[in-house]
Parts: sequence; structure tokens; C-alpha cells
Amino acid sequence: MNQSPSYWRRSRSGVVAVITQADRFLVIRRSRLVRSPLAVCFPGGGIEPGETESQALLRELEEELSAQARAIGLLWRSESPSGLQLAWWRAELEEGCELRPNPAEVDSIHWWTADKMLAQRDLLPTNRAFLAALARREFTVD
Repeated sequence: MNQSPSYWRRSRSGVVAVITQADRFLVIRRSRLVRSPLAVCFPGGGIEPGETESQALLRELEEELSAQARAIGLLWRSESPSGLQLAWWRAELEEGCELRPNPAEVDSIHWWTADKMLAQRDLLPTNRAFLAALARREFTVD
């Protein structure tokens, strides 16, 4: 996700990783060096030309968190206020995977409940929309 603003203007689609552990979600605080600095959100980023959504999901998890994961399936689709088309994918970390934040992209890693996420003033609006859709039972993450 460490891309220039011009990359984001060209790339109008992104993928978001939804990873759970018990009743908690894997959440990051973005670094100061990326778009929406220090915002709280699920991991993810832009889909590069020629990539499938699941390929982009796995690449972003590797780039941001050194995570080896498995894409499980599409949960939901949304559009950001700026017109970015987002694909929200359920993913699972590989057994024994140790998360290590890439400081160029991620300030910190957290395992938070939906309520804890919603209590964050700097939670991205798209993440609030996802959690609202989850609460309405538009999909499940089980």
C-alpha cells in the first residue's frame, strides 16, 4: 500500500483482508508515510494491473505484515467516499504465522473487537460501513 497518490488515482479498486481470532479482528494503524496516515483499518490496499482480488489480498498481507495467509472468499463489496471500489475478503493466517509490521506501511498491529474498533475516532469510514453491514447481518465472518 506504500503507493504514490497518483497510483491511487489510477487504481480505482482495492481489497481488504478480514481476519478474525475468536471475537477479534486483525486491525492495523497505518504508518505516517501512507494515505490516511495513522488511521485505523483492516489491512489491504490497491489491486495492481493483472492481479486478481485474492492475489492482491495475499500480496498486501505479505507487504504490510509479512503474513502468509489463505484467501477464503469474498464477503462484501463497497465504494469509498472517493469512489474506490473495495472487495472485502475473508482470509486466514497460516499456522504459526508471526506478524511483523512493515514500518513504511504499518505503525502498529492490533486484535480488536468490533466495539473497540468503532470506539476509535480515526477508524476509516469504509471500515465503519463494513462493521455496520456485519451488524445488519448482510454477511457473516464465521
